[in-house]
Amino acid sequence: MNSISDLSTKFTPKDRDVLMAYFRLADTIADFIGPHCEVVIHSFESLEKSVVKIVNGHHTGREVGSPITDLGLRMLSAFEKTGNVTPKSYFTESKEGALLKSTTCILEGEEGRPIGMFCINMNLSFPFPEIIKTLMPDMAHSSMSVSENFSASAGDVIDQALNQAIVEVEGDVSITPKGKNKAITKLLFENGIFELKEATAIVSERLGITRHAIYKYLREYKSEA
Repeated sequence: MNSISDLSTKFTPKDRDVLMAYFRLADTIADFIGPHCEVVIHSFESLEKSVVKIVNGHHTGREVGSPITDLGLRMLSAFEKTGNVTPKSYFTESKEGALLKSTTCILEGEEGRPIGMFCINMNLSFPFPEIIKTLMPDMAHSSMSVSENFSASAGDVIDQALNQAIVEVEGDVSITPKGKNKAITKLLFENGIFELKEATAIVSERLGITRHAIYKYLREYKSEA
């Protein structure tokens, strides 16, 4: 049977960079799912102190520097033998008896070597309405609502952004009729719409101005920036 020292991995600088690149993803997932979700990144460089990133660690009582779990060791051993991780999603319990739904992904470094694990643990021991509440908008902070256009094509994204910009500019009485097209173009520029290749053609056609005029506006905005 493999010992912990047998499974430890010698890291390269690139391996550490790859692992650290997942830190921001851990924060993002924990923020998205909510306070009942623990996200953990393990490093195989030191299995005795494998936890290198943890968000909401109070659910399992762990912190940075905690060791790998026995299940983590089994998954690592299985991965090195077969290239697979089973189970990928599973139910388990914390040492306090809390029911957790978990999922684990092996992270690979140079030459496909396993360098760590990305784990998500959802604490299901709380009343379900309490968990759901964290996934719903807080009406007391409705200003946190953000508009986002989900489209199947870049053209749709541009059209929807343009429609929104037109409405916003039309509602601003401080903008003269002569300055509306320039204001619309500036708003689209500030929102990054002209990073899409079709934007100039679509905007010029919808606004009834030449592409040259749009390019002129964009040069002006870029120089200001």
